Amino acid sequence: MKAETILENKPELELLISRVTEYAENHEKKERFAHSVRTAETCVKLCRRFGLNERKGYFVGIAHDICKECDDMQLVSLAVKDGLPISELERTKISLLHGRAAAILLKEEFNIKDDDIIEAVRYHTFGKAGMGSLAKILYVADKIEPGRKHITRGYLEKIEEISLDELVLFVLSENISYLKAHDKKIAPSSKEFLESLVS
Repeated sequence: MKAETILENKPELELLISRVTEYAENHEKKERFAHSVRTAETCVKLCRRFGLNERKGYFVGIAHDICKECDDMQLVSLAVKDGLPISELERTKISLLHGRAAAILLKEEFNIKDDDIIEAVRYHTFGKAGMGSLAKILYVADKIEPGRKHITRGYLEKIEEISLDELVLFVLSENISYLKAHDKKIAPSSKEFLESLVS
């Protein structure tokens, strides 16, 4: 079934959401699944705010971590199918491939062909210069869902009125600052993403 048909056919989209939700619940730890639900709900709010398809937003939110519990061999065997090289950082920490692996799993197991959905899930960990709006929303939602310890009422008020690109820049800059403060490596794609937003 073509992606366009799925998105125009509400019952089909809802069936897909139901199937992926069930898959996520069965393959993620309880805490991880709760995070996925909160991320999906945050995606819906952001899609409503910025004029995107809310159900598509829920779908990417609930699907983004479906490979988070996979072992290293499963992650690599799925991720390499996207034809992209495995970076030095990803080789150092194989779990960072979970977004790429999830994008392939959505294609293979759920017949998802929608480019916006695949892009959002694939790049939600590091971000990527030139990402579309749905991918930007998932990147943000994953990091500001209400289960995150630093998300306070004051924090949410601070980001309430800004544009999507300003929101992404705020969250990305904050994430990079956190990584630097904890002496962690920053993915080249995250640096390129940041540069694309400030240029």
